[in-house]
Amino acid sequence: MSLTLIIVIITALVSVSAFNNQELYNSLILWPGRMDDPKEYYRLISSGFIHADWMHLIFNMMTLWFFGSAVEGVYDNMDKHYLFIVLYLAGILASSLPSYIKNRNNGYYRSLGASGGVSAVLFSFIYFAPWAKIYVWFIPIPGILAGVGYLVYSATMSRRGSGFINHDAHFWGAIFGFLFTLVFEPSHGVLFFQSLLHASF
Repeated sequence: MSLTLIIVIITALVSVSAFNNQELYNSLILWPGRMDDPKEYYRLISSGFIHADWMHLIFNMMTLWFFGSAVEGVYDNMDKHYLFIVLYLAGILASSLPSYIKNRNNGYYRSLGASGGVSAVLFSFIYFAPWAKIYVWFIPIPGILAGVGYLVYSATMSRRGSGFINHDAHFWGAIFGFLFTLVFEPSHGVLFFQSLLHASF
């Protein structure tokens, strides 16, 4: 069984359980106001395994399945299978930290969802295949262009500070995913830049 499928199954099980269990939900969510005790720092990762509703869960897990399977396959081919799970979990952590630091004095702030880890996997995919098509609202767009648009949108919406979506997590998860892959992929960027120079639409 692939690591991607294992992550999807575990996340779905935990999320569905939390839908009907407020105590579990509150114990896993990223809640800076309750994280003065170091024992609560687990929330930086556990929050990535619960979701606000079915649509939130399904969208994240579908995205993870499509792009995670491809990225996991690349790491398999490099005989570095374990790096995929490190990428995903560290992506959740890296995307949660800015939100925690930014809101550590805000007792009302809460955040949840796998979006940070999913963004990390998505941008790892873009690193490996920058010209591969990504469908945005059913429109095929080269991954590198969709990625740049994603970063600009996330940064802009974060500055506006409106709505309930954690755009900071999207942005930092994406940045982390690209940098992680840049560091651990053996060519250290050569593959990515060579791919950029050979555009394929």
